Amino acid sequence: MDTSTSTAEGTVVVGTGPLSFSDVITVARHGAPVELSAQAADEITASRKVIEALAADEQPHYGVSTGFGALATRHIPVPLRAHLQRSLIRSHAAGSGAEVETEVIRALLLLRLSTLATGRTGVRLEVARTYAAMLNAGITPVVHEYGSLGCSGDLAPLAHCALAAMGEGTVRIAAAGVTGPRLPAATALAGAGIEPLQLAEKEGLALINGTDGMCGMLVLAAADLRLLLTTADIAAAMSVEAQLGTDAVFAADLQALRPHPGQAASAANLRALLANSAIMASHRHPNVCTRVQDAYSLRCSPQVHGAARDTLAHAETVAGRELAAAIDNPVVTPDGRVESNGNFHGAPVGYVLDFLAIAVADLASIAERRTDRFLDVARSHGLPAFLADDPGVDSGHMIAQYTQAAIVSELKRLAAPASVDSIPSSAMQEDHVSMGWSAARKLRRAVDGLTRVLAIEVLTAARALDLRAPVSPAPATAAVVAGLRATVAGPGPDRFLGPQIEAAVEYVATGGAVRAAQAVTGPLE
Repeated sequence: MDTSTSTAEGTVVVGTGPLSFSDVITVARHGAPVELSAQAADEITASRKVIEALAADEQPHYGVSTGFGALATRHIPVPLRAHLQRSLIRSHAAGSGAEVETEVIRALLLLRLSTLATGRTGVRLEVARTYAAMLNAGITPVVHEYGSLGCSGDLAPLAHCALAAMGEGTVRIAAAGVTGPRLPAATALAGAGIEPLQLAEKEGLALINGTDGMCGMLVLAAADLRLLLTTADIAAAMSVEAQLGTDAVFAADLQALRPHPGQAASAANLRALLANSAIMASHRHPNVCTRVQDAYSLRCSPQVHGAARDTLAHAETVAGRELAAAIDNPVVTPDGRVESNGNFHGAPVGYVLDFLAIAVADLASIAERRTDRFLDVARSHGLPAFLADDPGVDSGHMIAQYTQAAIVSELKRLAAPASVDSIPSSAMQEDHVSMGWSAARKLRRAVDGLTRVLAIEVLTAARALDLRAPVSPAPATAAVVAGLRATVAGPGPDRFLGPQIEAAVEYVATGGAVRAAQAVTGPLE
């Protein structure tokens, strides 16, 4: 198989095989250039010959010489077919609402290019090369929040991209991590030396029948959640330690009694993070921890974090299969048939997007409960009320927990699945849809919320660990606190708390907390 690869120079070579998660991230987030492989070019050229033969046939063929959707029964004469393709894209570019993020649009373009590269769509080679050129020039079509029902794929978002390739609509240019102002697509294409596409038979359909938007957002979310799951273990370790909890429950033999791989990985992280902690040793007598049982939010951290890890592993499996898919309707099969199909339905992707939103909500919920325990003198084992410098005069982290609670409440609403909904469309031809795009959009918001909840836990736990002085924390958790202290000062009278929270969010989101811990522990799970 001509698997997509990356060159030593960082170019992602798009072949007939699947892209990797890394390929998607480097192109979508880091602006890596792309190129088509020679085998992909050959496959595209070969399948186009099949479409051109059907175009000359007097018999109607769906997508080649007919209308679309509920209008598929009309035979379109040759003189109107180019107009048909243009009309398809113009009419389907019907999105509304806020603009979608640049990284999402770049992921969408790349995944559509990957499908074109399989040779299963029947487009001309110049169509695929135009998409590659747009990516390399940083041309980012303006795509809107609303418009996709997730079946026939992400029609409206993909149509906005195809419209830009035709030299119509509006785009932005992204370069060096900065996205420029809106400008006409024709202007941007001309500036990059790209000829606008004049679509031929079948090509309009091939550019809009795919799950590329929802799949791209799944891959991006999975990358973020991998980092956040490790961060959650770090935050939990800091909370267990600063609340004088026991690490005995994280023992490998106890975890093995319930052999979920995610749980085992999370517990292993907690053991590594808490190793050689003087705070933990301070309440062992002589070798047995005096804390018999902690609250569930501390004791059951590996079980909850591990369940989220296993959920993510399942979602990554689905995403990997979707990256290997060639989604279009109709498709050109390897033996030269052109067949209608239902592979554009987004249910497989929509389900796991919703499943991840549930896991994200629960991760945030348990993190907020751990944080709240620091602030209550009845549960914090000797820490001042709300971790305040002078309780009553100072409020400490009282309202930081309010912020967490507000986010957790929002995440519970976002956990309501989009994929259980379906609204018929296209005169009942498309009478069951996936809402996968909607599931992806709310997951992106949920991931941002989880990042903030974990950042507040890290911020609060770090303050509590400092207040345990002179007894020292574990080397790994101490390193996380030290890294945070580069931008957030330690305990003292009340200061403007908002910027401290944002600094902690940046520390978590950019992987700073994980890097600090791993500098001591080595790679964490």
